[in-house]
Amino acid sequence: MTNSPTLVLVHGAWHGPWCWKQLIDHLPDVEVRAVALPSSGHDTETLGTLYEDAEALSEELAAIDGPTVVVGHSYGGCPVSQAAGKMSNVQRVIYLSAIMHDVGESLLSLVNGIYPSAWDVHKQHVDNVERDYFDVSDPVEVLYGDVDPDLARECSARLGHQSLASVSQPLTEAAWRTVPSTYIICEEDQAMPVPFQEAMAGRAQRIRRIRSSHSPFLSKPAELARVIRDEFEDQ
Repeated sequence: MTNSPTLVLVHGAWHGPWCWKQLIDHLPDVEVRAVALPSSGHDTETLGTLYEDAEALSEELAAIDGPTVVVGHSYGGCPVSQAAGKMSNVQRVIYLSAIMHDVGESLLSLVNGIYPSAWDVHKQHVDNVERDYFDVSDPVEVLYGDVDPDLARECSARLGHQSLASVSQPLTEAAWRTVPSTYIICEEDQAMPVPFQEAMAGRAQRIRRIRSSHSPFLSKPAELARVIRDEFEDQ
């Protein structure tokens, strides 16, 4: 893929850059960067916010000398929307079963402020500051339905916590309004129902589909790599 853009991968809630390994292995000729979001981690007292996630992504994009394509998975669509539109080197944003909302909206506002049943919410104060966070109650079923069982258990053991602030803060920017966009619908997703994905996908320039659960980078990395390659070639 001569002169192709750099691919920047943005993980979803609870995860880290480690989750992309299988996908990256299927893109050996592509320059790939995987961003670590401050809102996800194991230390509940230091979890970041949406805006800190967006800043981390902005810093990664600013360090790349050349065009980029940005992929956000699940919650990762939030910092992608917040940050990517302000960077002149971003050629396309790809939402992989991801939140694709608009300025003034937060992830929680999309579900009327009601915590999804799969979230295990914890309230805490650290030095008189709210440091609320949430976990996922059954990751193997909710996130990894069609992933190899051994790999699903391994990934479940690596999950961190997610800050509640990251899903409560509203967007002040929406990259998909100014940057060409693609939405990849995961058709067997237990975390993001297909009608919910389709409602957001209507905002995208292009829509693609994969018959997978919420995490095709683990269950169908070769197929996902082909879809992403197609998006590169269409630039």
